[in-house]
Amino acid sequence: MIVVFLLLWLANTAGLWLLSRLLEGIHSERASRLWLAGLVLTLANLTIRPLLAALALPLTVASFGLFSLVINALMLELAAALVRGFEIRGFGSALLGALLLSLFGLLVRLLLVMLMGQGSVWFEMHRVPAAGGTWF
Repeated sequence: MIVVFLLLWLANTAGLWLLSRLLEGIHSERASRLWLAGLVLTLANLTIRPLLAALALPLTVASFGLFSLVINALMLELAAALVRGFEIRGFGSALLGALLLSLFGLLVRLLLVMLMGQGSVWFEMHRVPAAGGTWF
């Protein structure tokens, strides 16, 4: 379980670094701020995001899943609000960042499944480990 958490933290931090390089509206003063923002984003995605997703389920269904990008943007905004030295200028930057971060996460999962060489890519992405099992 700790390995999965560390991989999520690493992937989120790498994604935030990429966003800070690609988008003018996302900026970090130092690498340590990116690591801290990645940690905050990982913890928010594991705790707060599922609650927001459940509460916003009608909106998500009505928007054919697009409202989940708004929830992801809110998680990015939360990380920026909690980490001094990591900033997102405007909700538009957060929304575009959420879209790019989602695509980056998809690519990372696809790459991991391909490197592991197990089964179908789509099956492995949605597979839940058995009780007491781990993904890795």
